[in-house]
Amino acid sequence: MTIRGNGRRDIFGDDHDRERFLRRLAESVEAYGIRLYLFCLMTNHGHFLLETPSTNLSRFMQSLETGYTVFYNLRHGMSGHLFQGRYKAKLVEGDEYLLKLSRYVHLNPVHISRWKKEPLTQRIAYLRKYPWSSYRSYIGEEKKLAYVTYGPVLAETGVKERRQQREYRGYVEEGLATTDAEFLEVLKRSPAAIGGDEFRAWVRDTCIKMGEKAAKPEDVSFRREVLFVSKDKVLEVTCKHLGVRPRDLRERRRNSVLRPIAARMLVKYAGLTHRQVADTLGMKSGVSASLQARRAMALKEESNSAKLIAAIEVALNGQMNEMRPA
Repeated sequence: MTIRGNGRRDIFGDDHDRERFLRRLAESVEAYGIRLYLFCLMTNHGHFLLETPSTNLSRFMQSLETGYTVFYNLRHGMSGHLFQGRYKAKLVEGDEYLLKLSRYVHLNPVHISRWKKEPLTQRIAYLRKYPWSSYRSYIGEEKKLAYVTYGPVLAETGVKERRQQREYRGYVEEGLATTDAEFLEVLKRSPAAIGGDEFRAWVRDTCIKMGEKAAKPEDVSFRREVLFVSKDKVLEVTCKHLGVRPRDLRERRRNSVLRPIAARMLVKYAGLTHRQVADTLGMKSGVSASLQARRAMALKEESNSAKLIAAIEVALNGQMNEMRPA
């Protein structure tokens, strides 16, 4: 998926803007249950490889772009739209295309004209130091980011886990010396899909059948069945670990961790919207529920709360695994 500045304008003025965007990205990934596999921020655009188990890409992107635009316009004394229309999203066929696309995205910083003519060693050095993508954390140059899911891409290297980071680094940086012309051609062949002929044909035919819905790649017609735990089961498991009753969650308590944790679990594991969470927990609005769910992100930085949240998620993941067909 790609986002671009309106009229090719810059969407990041400085590193403070980038840091704020990544903070908003992390919050939105957590709030909407997104699987973010990797990203790369440039000056006037950004690339993201992600999956939406809850088929909520539009809601996720609206939250991400709107929140950042408000911040950017206030900080820079601007007004109006920051991003160029609708984000550009393509469905990706797995296996080799997933790996190749990850290399294409991560090589963006050294594919600009400023670096194309530089010696290979300098380009590699710059790529490894570039702080505004997930590449450094993929190759072990920095700690893995909590909001990025690394496993599926690294697994495509085909080696044991302890060797995956080194293997991936070699695979990506090999792309600086050679051009994958075939993959670049694949990128151009369809506005809606990245993959082989059969996959692109399937996406095209599905789009035709969906009619006006064709502009929404996250539509449920494209995805495997999504499993959610029932709302009551989520509340039961959450309350058991919190040591409270479900009706206690409807009580407003200053600085309490109860509602933030419950709100997050209902969004992530029951698939509830923020409006539905508000109704369930007796809050005034979906905005209130959204703020509470975002608070759960900050709680993960606190030792006691982090352990509590981890225990609840282990239990709820177990519930989801029991629902999957054998």
